[in-house]
Order: sequence, then structure tokens, then C-alpha cells
Amino acid sequence: MDLLLLDLVIVLAAARLFGALARWLGQPPVIGEIVAGILLGPTLLGPLIGDELFGSEMRPPLQALANVGLVLFMFVVGLELDQKLVRGKGRIAVTVALGSTVVPFVLGCVLALAIAGEHVGGDKTLPFVLFMGAAMAATAFPVLARVLTDRGMQRITLGGLALASAAVIDVLAWTVLAVVVGIAGAGESEGQWKVLLALPYALVMFLVVKPLLARLVPAYEKAGRLTPGLLSLVLLGLIGSAWATEWMHVHFIFGAFVFGAVMPREGAERLNHEILERLEQLAVLLLLPMFFVVAGLNVNLRELDLSSLGTLSAILVVAIGGKLLGSYAAARTQRLPNRQSWALASLLNTRGLTEIVILTVGLQKGVLDDELYSLMVVMALVTTAMTGPLVRRIYPDRRVARDIAEAERAALGVTAAHRILVIVPDPPAEQAPLVGLATTLALSRSPSEVVLGHLRPYPAGRLEVGSGLSSELAELAETLHDLEALAGSARERGSETRVVSRFSADVAGESPELAAGARADLLVLPAGVPGYAAVRDGAVCRVVTVSLPVPEQSEPGSEPGPVAVRYGSGDDAAAHVALTLAMLWNRPLIVTGGNRASALAQRLSKLGVAAAAGAIPGNALVVAADTGTAPEGAHLLVRAEQDPDPVDWAEAVSALRAPAPRL
Repeated sequence: MDLLLLDLVIVLAAARLFGALARWLGQPPVIGEIVAGILLGPTLLGPLIGDELFGSEMRPPLQALANVGLVLFMFVVGLELDQKLVRGKGRIAVTVALGSTVVPFVLGCVLALAIAGEHVGGDKTLPFVLFMGAAMAATAFPVLARVLTDRGMQRITLGGLALASAAVIDVLAWTVLAVVVGIAGAGESEGQWKVLLALPYALVMFLVVKPLLARLVPAYEKAGRLTPGLLSLVLLGLIGSAWATEWMHVHFIFGAFVFGAVMPREGAERLNHEILERLEQLAVLLLLPMFFVVAGLNVNLRELDLSSLGTLSAILVVAIGGKLLGSYAAARTQRLPNRQSWALASLLNTRGLTEIVILTVGLQKGVLDDELYSLMVVMALVTTAMTGPLVRRIYPDRRVARDIAEAERAALGVTAAHRILVIVPDPPAEQAPLVGLATTLALSRSPSEVVLGHLRPYPAGRLEVGSGLSSELAELAETLHDLEALAGSARERGSETRVVSRFSADVAGESPELAAGARADLLVLPAGVPGYAAVRDGAVCRVVTVSLPVPEQSEPGSEPGPVAVRYGSGDDAAAHVALTLAMLWNRPLIVTGGNRASALAQRLSKLGVAAAAGAIPGNALVVAADTGTAPEGAHLLVRAEQDPDPVDWAEAVSALRAPAPRL
């Protein structure tokens, strides 16, 4: 007994220490807890100290405590599984979940067939193959939720879609695992028929037990709190459900998970919150870390040789490649943008908690041997550890902040219009071509709006009551009249337009504040506007700089000139602006710049755009990427927004062909 208590002290201290270290490194605590178990086991301590502290006689009681923690944890997972996640995202979530499950499952089965002879006997081949497929296809819903909430991504569309897809994957993975456990248990000489009771059990839980559990809600409301009697009923049902599935040779985790899933939802928010508050403290702080440390104790990396490294490499390639490619391909079939598709695929590659639970079941049922169990645990650690940094690289914090702002505007009922800010210099009456350019770009998106921003310097002298004040007021009124005239011309062309104008003591210094406050998606301004460099450098959106006067759309008695773009690597934003102007002005597009330019011109031509590669004619409006210096002859310089998505040219052309005014 004294050794057991000492083991508990060591295990819990190590779990808390390494869990905190993992959290400090930006990783889920489960990684630190598993690493703690590996270090306490034979991998580091070896047969002397390791066997003395965590010998064969100590493993059963530690495993029993860990299993109790697993029962509580699986109940919590079932209880927190929000069935509303799939609503409204059903088609996309199911499609992505199928791609994220089927591809790694098939690849896992193929890998299992290749290595089955080295790890299992003939009677275990089928459950082994199915088990490896299920293990490769798993996604850790709880760890994924933690990764998302740490960055606030659960509030944006991408996060909600990831959670919805993971919920569907969980159902698929647990279903396959139940089949595997049933097949593995069916080979036992006694009680083979019990597996057949799994389906009637599920029907009873959802058709009989679920309505009975709904009666907990009025009892809770009458008592006004979670009484010991109510909590005892929940625990009795939970443990009874776990025992039933274990007795049926379908493993106790399924009974615990299903009981959590059939708990009441409607009107039971406070009840479930109090249940979670009571159980999570015991499960998360004490018993669940015990489970993951014990899982790590079963890993022995000392016994691995070069052939094991080859198997580990194959496992990592199948697990990571299958998840990423399957999820990405499925997301793209649903027309998700490229960046969002890769971010979603990376999120669904998280395994962590769920994977360790599945691997432990496989080890207990004899489907996995110790060597393969160790390799699969390493795979679970690698895929979980890589998720956070990879997603942050693909979907940086700036993108998340932008998406959160859009979601908040939508929640407030504010239409998230594509906003174009035009910095209008003096005199406003001469800026019709500038505003016309911005209006054309605005009409390429719907809904959209143009904001005309103008800062007027205070008079050089002191304002006095009398003729001087009247003169300044008259000048201000004339400026506002000119701005409203520009706005009126934009409105006539179908663009929502508003004016922001005020006096400024420092036009150059306050222009960046005006640009930042507008929260624009596109900024249009002349190169010589006061404070230009600060405005350009401070903007996070796409910036279009008018470097040379924009040619008129047509000259009297002559054909309008084409739109030309200097195109190279990383110049998608400039090419997209040029394409927009060419299509909306109904002009040909000339792409120049070498092989990449020729390839883009051919691609656009196949999409029905009047595009060709070649030299820039003298009457063309020339667009180029903004690299800090203006190329000779360029009228417009385009700097991409921060963290830009690659342009989907087929989608861009399709959007520009949508019913809209052609100017």
C-alpha cells in the first residue's frame, strides 16, 4: 500500500509538472502527461528503478484508477458533444469528415496488411487491420476544441466547421472501433453471443433511458441545485452503462460515452454545468492524468531498433499524409478557399486524447503488441504537437482577428460589406478619375461600399469672427459640395458611397489614423498624398497606389486601350486588380513577365477572358506589384493584403461575370 501511495504521488506530480511545461510551450497538457509516463517507465528509468517503482504488481491498481478516470472522461466527452455543431454545416462537415476518415482509414488498412505478419497472429489479422485503419482516422475532439479556444477560433466559421467535422469523425471512429472490439471479443470461447446485444443496448439507451433521464431536469429545478441524490443517480447510470458494454465485450468506454450522449440537453444547461463542474475536477485533475501517465508507462522506446524506425516512418507518413490530403481534398470539393482548406486539414490531424484511448483499448484487447503500441503513441504525440504551430503558420493571428471582427459584425446585424477607402487629396473636384477607379473595384464585389476620406488642414492664420471666418466656412462648404458630387457620381453607378471629411491640424500625421479607423478591405490613394508612406506601411489590407494619372476609359474617336499587368512570382494581387478592371471595363488584358505570365494568360483565356501574353502597348493602363519602387510607366501599384490567399482564378472570373453593371 505504501508503494501504491508513493506511485500516486510521483505520477500526479509528474503529470502536473510536465502538463504545465507543455502548456508553457504552447502544447496541450496531454502531451506533457504522456511524456511524463514515458520518462517514468522503462524508456528512461530502465528495469532497475522503473521496475522497483512501477513493477508488474503496481500496474493493475494504477490501471484500475486510470480506467475510472477514463469512464468519467468519456462521459464528459459525450455530455459536451454539441449536436448543434452540425446544424447548418451538415453537408460540408459530413463531406470533410468522410474525406478525413476514409483516406487515412484505407491507407491504415493497407499499411496494417503489410506489417501484420510481424505483429499479430492469423486469428487477429482482421481486427488488427480494421483497428489500424480506425486509429489512423481518429481526431481528438477535446484537444481540437482546446486548440481552437486558445486562439478564439471557435468564434469563426473555420473553427465551427472544424468542430462539426470532428464530431462526425468521432462518431465514425467510435463505430469502427466498436466493430473491431466486437470482432476481437467474439473470438473468446465464452460469451461470444453477448456482442449481438450491442444494437439492442443502443436502442434502449436512446429510446428508453434518454426519456427517463429527461425527468432529472424538473427534479433539479425543484431542488434548485444538484443534490447528492441526483448526482448519485447519474453516477449509477454511468457506471451501469459502462459495465453493460464491458460485459458485452464492447469495452466500457462506449457505455460511458453513450450515457453522456443521452443526457438531457433542452433546458438542462445549468444541470449539466453543475455535473461537469463536479466530475471534471476529479477526472481532469486526478484520474485522467493518471490514465495518460499509465499509458506512457507502457511505452518502451529502448526496445525499438532500425526496423522499428522504418515502421514508425511509414506510420507517420500514412497518419499525417492521409489526414491532410483526405481533409484538404474534401474541403476543396466544397469550394472552401485554399488557405482555409489547409488549416482545416491541419486541425483535423490532431489526435491526442482520443488516439491514446483507442490505442489503450487495442493493447488491452491484444490487437496491438507492445512495440506497435509504442510507435503509435509516438505518432499521436507528433501529430498533436505539430497541430498548433502548423495552424498558426497557415492561419496567422491577423487572419483570426479579422474573421472574429467579421463574425462580431454579423452577430450585431451589420452587413459585412467589402469596404474601399479612397484617400481624396486636394482639390477634391479634380479627383473624379480616382473615385471612378475605386467605384469600379467596388462593383466587383457585393455587398460593397466606397468611403471617401478627406482631411482638410486648418487655416494657417487664426480664425476670427468676421469676413475671414466667412471665407473659411465658404471654402469648407465648397469642399464638402465637391466631395458629395463625387459620392453622387459613384452612387449613380450603383455603389453605396459615403463621405468622411474633417479639419486636421496635421494631415500627414492623421491620415494613417483615418485609414486604420475605416477598417477597409481595399485602400486606394495617390502616391503624393500627405503621409503616403505611413498610410501604406500601416495598412493591413490590399493597397492600390495611383502612381501615374489613370488614362480615360476611352478617347474620342479611338478604341479604348487594354489593361496590362506586369506579372511574376507573388504578383497575384496586381493581376487580380488588372483582371477586374479589364473585365468590368470590357477591355483586353495583356500579361507580361515571362513564363509565369504566359501560363496565366493561357489559363485566363481558357476561362473565356480576352487575355494574351505580350508586350505592353503604349495606350494601356499598366498595373504592377508594389515592391517599394514604381516601375517605369506603371499607372497602378498593388500591394497585397497581409497573409493573402492565393487567387482562385476560376472563381475570380466567375464572380466578375455575375450580374452587375459593366462599366
